Amino acid sequence: MAVCSELRAAFRRQVSLLQGLRVRHRRAVHHTSNNARTTEEAQQLASQIAAPNVVPKVSIFLRLGPLTRAFQAYGRAQRKRPYVTQVCTSLFIFTCGDLAAQSIGGKEYDPKRTARALLIGGTSSIPSFLWVQYLSNNFNYSSRILSLLTKVVLMQTCFTPVFNTYFFGMQALLSGATLPEAWERITKTVPTSMYNSVKIWPIVMGINFAYVPLAYRSVFSGGIAVGWQTYLSYLNRMAEQGGAAVVHVQPIAAPRMEQQIAA
Repeated sequence: MAVCSELRAAFRRQVSLLQGLRVRHRRAVHHTSNNARTTEEAQQLASQIAAPNVVPKVSIFLRLGPLTRAFQAYGRAQRKRPYVTQVCTSLFIFTCGDLAAQSIGGKEYDPKRTARALLIGGTSSIPSFLWVQYLSNNFNYSSRILSLLTKVVLMQTCFTPVFNTYFFGMQALLSGATLPEAWERITKTVPTSMYNSVKIWPIVMGINFAYVPLAYRSVFSGGIAVGWQTYLSYLNRMAEQGGAAVVHVQPIAAPRMEQQIAA
């Protein structure tokens, strides 16, 4: 009998202990739900509080009015139809460059030269665009300065010689020159154009890769390219006339890009 009494007492103690644990668990769950409800109510209350009447600053780009809308329209066209947009941009640049080059010297306008420039610009627009896209999407190292220098060096050493050779060679062939004559035109013009391009395009493309969004890079470089195509067309005309074009292009002063990029 004594053994049975001890067993019953031990059983009652275990039951009481389990009941106590259940009560504690219920209290903990209730406390957690109350905290969650309180946090949610606090967030709702904070969202209902009126924000201070502060007028956000408008960027300079959005203050340009019609010019801003023109850039935005170009960006939409670039994203929707990039190839068509690039071809049209190149045709505009090469047309302006050739017209400006032909106006130098006051000689009679030659529409065939403009047609040749349009053909060369239209056929080179897509490869040029894809090359810039390739450089933009690659060679992105942890150091921004290293990435920028790599892209600029590749642009100057790989793209520029090929494009200048294509430009002057096609100008010669389309005007009826033979292959030896086209090669002579290339040897007269490409070294000079390469020498002068070093004074301009590394700075232009450095700013382009560093600060200009991808959709607007052709617009930024296109503004410089109008003047550059004027120079190339003038150099080609001087070579056609059998003279050596001596044109000294002043280098662009480089801004303190290293400090801006490092910041």
